[in-house]
Amino acid sequence: MIYSATLSSTLGNPHQGTAIRNTEKQCVAPLAVTMGEPAGVGGELTLAAWARRNTDQLPPFFVLDDPQRLISLARKMSAEVPIVPISSPEEVAMVFDRALPILKQELYVESVPGKPDPANSGAVISSIEKATALALAHRVGGIVTNPIHKETLIDAGFAHPGHTEFLAALTGGTPVMMLASSDLKVVPMTTHVALKNVPGLLTVEKIIECGQIIVRALSNDFGISTPRLAIAALNPHAGEGGIFGSEEQEIIKPAMQVLAAEGIQVTGPHPADSLFRAEARKGYDAVLCMYHDQALIPLKTLDFERGVNVTLGLPIVRTSPDHGTALDLAGTGKASAQGLIAALILAANIAQSRADTLAVER
Repeated sequence: MIYSATLSSTLGNPHQGTAIRNTEKQCVAPLAVTMGEPAGVGGELTLAAWARRNTDQLPPFFVLDDPQRLISLARKMSAEVPIVPISSPEEVAMVFDRALPILKQELYVESVPGKPDPANSGAVISSIEKATALALAHRVGGIVTNPIHKETLIDAGFAHPGHTEFLAALTGGTPVMMLASSDLKVVPMTTHVALKNVPGLLTVEKIIECGQIIVRALSNDFGISTPRLAIAALNPHAGEGGIFGSEEQEIIKPAMQVLAAEGIQVTGPHPADSLFRAEARKGYDAVLCMYHDQALIPLKTLDFERGVNVTLGLPIVRTSPDHGTALDLAGTGKASAQGLIAALILAANIAQSRADTLAVER
């Protein structure tokens, strides 16, 4: 089921894939929403999303969180959001229409909006672990992660740079971070590394693997029958024949040749300064970028509030709003829930698309 027409285009271009599915269909299982940083906006966004479940045609979901925290937040926000404890995802269908289902994950200390406490890091991590375990057991259709405060977790001994790497360790997958909106899908080849280190991290093999994962996801997760992949250049003017850099000639083009030989529709390397304009976006379904900001600046400029972080290459469905914990807005009720709503819709659509693909293969 497409849960909201506003996000229908995230499934692909109408001329290439099925953008609107039979509305009689339902997501294979409810979605699990993680706690995120308890001092951030995740809790109030979850409450706001449930309150808009009918307006935005949201899929059934539950949250792994501390009931008292959410009850307290709802009171502060004067939000009429009843909360019902559940003991398993299978109970969600019975209560979702009348209350927000919550699978209990107690905090270790009371959270204070805007002030992360490392003492609660164990609860934050446990929420992610439990949701992932449920997804691996096929008891949820996917997980939607509220933003975490990486610095606080790392201070408490967390051994991963972020959600993506942690989920890869939990699932054994090969993670590829995609940022998706209704206007653009981008994947950064390198993510949270210093810009000066990017050229040394690019290899022919990594670009090939990343390209293969993207194309497979565009087909299986977004319903695009013939995916078109654009690859951004690293250097200005795509290196200008080697004048401004040799990575395009020595790394990117050889990788593209292999992808093309596999039957993948791939173009590039494209100069990044003209790759994201409206006319250019008509020529591809996703862009493989060479570094973090090359991908995220155009995505966030086009649709900051509704951008969704999707982790490709995992055996589970995982999405997240493409914004941080917004500590300065925590507890004010002013943060927009549009990112979380978009992440819920996209997770449900990907879960259904994977189920459809599997049914066809069988």
